[in-house]
Formats: sequence, structure tokens, C-alpha cells
Amino acid sequence: MALLISNSLTILVVALYTQLCLAFPVDDHQSILRGGNNPYTRKHRDKYDHIVDSIGDDLQPLPWRNGKGATVMGPRNPLREKQNPDMIRPPSTDHGDLKNMRWSFADSHVRIEEGGWTRQTTIKELPTSVELAGVNMRLDEGVIRELHWHKEAEWAYVLEGSVRVTALDTEGGSFVDDLEKGDLWYFPSGHPHSLQGLSPNGTEFLLIFDDGHFSEESTFLLTDWLSHVPKSTLAHNFRTRAELFKSIPSSEKYIFAGSIPGSIHDELPTGRNVKKSKLNFTHHMLAQTPEISSGGKVRITDSTNFPISKTVAAGHLDIGPGAMREMHWHPNADEWSFFIRGRARVTVFAAEGNARTFDYTAGDVGIVPRNMGHFIENLSEDEPLEVLEIFRADQFQDFSLFQWLGETPQRLVAEHIFQDDKKAADKFLEQIHDADKDAIRQ
Repeated sequence: MALLISNSLTILVVALYTQLCLAFPVDDHQSILRGGNNPYTRKHRDKYDHIVDSIGDDLQPLPWRNGKGATVMGPRNPLREKQNPDMIRPPSTDHGDLKNMRWSFADSHVRIEEGGWTRQTTIKELPTSVELAGVNMRLDEGVIRELHWHKEAEWAYVLEGSVRVTALDTEGGSFVDDLEKGDLWYFPSGHPHSLQGLSPNGTEFLLIFDDGHFSEESTFLLTDWLSHVPKSTLAHNFRTRAELFKSIPSSEKYIFAGSIPGSIHDELPTGRNVKKSKLNFTHHMLAQTPEISSGGKVRITDSTNFPISKTVAAGHLDIGPGAMREMHWHPNADEWSFFIRGRARVTVFAAEGNARTFDYTAGDVGIVPRNMGHFIENLSEDEPLEVLEIFRADQFQDFSLFQWLGETPQRLVAEHIFQDDKKAADKFLEQIHDADKDAIRQ
């Protein structure tokens, strides 16, 4: 047990040391790379495990680390290796055995329909995706995701284009709204709704469902239901003649090309008993005033500012070149991350001396189980990193390691980390003195 505690503390300290490198003089690793010193060679030495942007620097990863390792003689997938440099050559701080925490939507099966497509990442594709499942969907202009509902609640982020959403609440209130890039919607379990791509290029969005076992194939679809009800029963229900239903679809339509919708005003139902919903199923996430950090911007959307979203909370991160999402953990839910653009390195600390590093690019999904320490580093010195952190929770919660140590008696902190090095302890304590929670650190 003592050995496990020692290993865990070592991993934590080394990672914190990396985060606070501005307070300690270290080599400029980017200068080393520009000077032509390829880090993937037998001769290269890097005792601090600096980040390497193998894609940005056009380097082919090899399993060499500080003189240890060897070349690869067998079959290779060079493109995959470039996307996962820290799998080919893990940091020296990685240890133990952790489950896979990474999946790419590029590896998900695509269902192609008329004017659109869909693909999903669930517990089937990524076994650690226990609490949430994700669906990436594209609808061209005028294309409809047919009227439907789910057992699970549905949360969504518009990635590109514009989309019209419709819904009905439990009191019979009607809802219609048009959304653009950076907007959200949330439909509680069982609430019927539809989606349609708008001009000029339709839409693409990320759907999140509050159960990792979700499957798009389990959706309750209008046409699927009607095709499995006797036409005499349909006639009885809708107070008309059975012959009226002779031309209805014989199976589900799912995604199909429709006509171009008019304005919301022109399309709102006008029946005698039609009423507007008192609920707001949509939210403009990117229109929120961001929290400005030293290395980027953060926007948080949960039930405190989007009241209907009771089971999904999210953070939108703009991480600047060379910056990092500070070391932290989440006490109330697993993190389900979606990488929108850029390249990232994430190390997950799982206690008992276990830690593993994963790399992510645009279109990738990352999992961090609740309470496991982690960070997100932008691998590029030139390009921004955009990430969604999503949780099955009503509120976004996290603990900052920097803030925790800054608000703990300093003698106690110093004796934990630098008991035999007073000079280093003094510098470290000076750095954390103000105990600031800086979500994205430059």
C-alpha cells in the first residue's frame, strides 16, 4: 500500500511540476525541435516529457524514450501513429493499466440516408462511455430528421449550419426555433420533436444522450409507429376514414428530403387549441459572456442558466496555442469530451499509481471517469484547441489542483512535495500563493 501511495504521489507531483514550468527554468522544447533534434531517436533526451506535435512538426513517432526502445520492424499505420504520438512513445510518468478512453467518430459506422447521415459513439464503440452516448448527424438543406422521441434525454450542440427544431411539452405547448452554430437544444426523456436542415447548406450537430447504452436504432419514430397500427385503428384515432391512410409509408423514413420551410411565423400551427410552450428548449451557448483565463476562454451551460437541461451540463473551451486546461477533476460525473478542432494531449490519473496519456484530434471523443485527475494540453504552438466537456449532471463541477494547494496551509503543501528542498519549496509556494483558479493556463 505504501508503494502504491508513493507511485500515485510521484505521478501527481511530476504532472504539477509540468504545469508550473514557468516557475522553474526548463529547456525550450520547441526550440529544440526547430533546431532539427528529432525527439523520436535513440540519442534524444527529454527528462521532462515535453509535448510533441507530431502532426504540426511533421514527425513520425517511434518508441524511443531517453535511449530506451527500438524501431518498429513490423506492419505500421503511419497516419494513426502521427495522431497518437503518446501511445507510440508514452511519457515516462505513465504507469499501470487503464482502459481505453479514446474513440474517433471516423471509426464509427455511418448510416447514409436521403440527404443526410448519422454515426454514433456509445458504450458499444467505447466501453468507458458509460454515462453518455453521442451521435454525429448531418442534414442537408430541407432534409428532415423525422418526428420522433427517445427514452433518453437529448442534448445537442450545433457544429455547423442552421437547423429548425420543433417540440411539444407535457402540457400540450408547441415550440419552434431556428438555431445556428454554437447553439444548444435539450429535450427531456419522451418529449416528441423534429429537426430540419435550413438554407443554404443545412446543418451538422452533435447529439448527446444521458445513457451510454443508447442506440439511434431504438428511437420511437412517427412513421414506424403508424406503419404498425391497423388502418381502422388510425381512422378511429384521427376521426376519419381508413382509406385515407392507404398511401402512408410502409416503414420508417428516419431521415428524408422535405420541402424548404418558411419563416417560423408562417409555419406555426393555428388551430383553436394550439398554444405556445412555456418552456425554452434551446440556448445560445456561444453567445454567453465567456470566463477569460490566461490561456483561453470558458463558457459553462447547465441547469443554472439553461433550466430545462436537468441531466446534461457542459463547458465550451477555447484553449489558446501552447495553453492547457489546468489540472483538475470532476466530483459529480464522468467527463465526455468532444474535440472540435486542434490537437491535444490528456493524461488520466486513476490513483494506485495508474496513469495513461491519450492524444486527440478533431472528431475524437475522450472519457475521464469521475474523480480521476486530468488536464488537456494544446499540442500546437500555433493553432487553437476547441473542446466540449459534457457531463451527465445538472451542474458543472470541478476541483482545481492549483486552487486546492493554494488554499491549503502552505507548510503542509511544502512538506508533501518539497520536504527536502527548501529552495524549490519557496519558489513553488510563491507560485501558488494567490490560489487562483485559472481554468485555461498559458
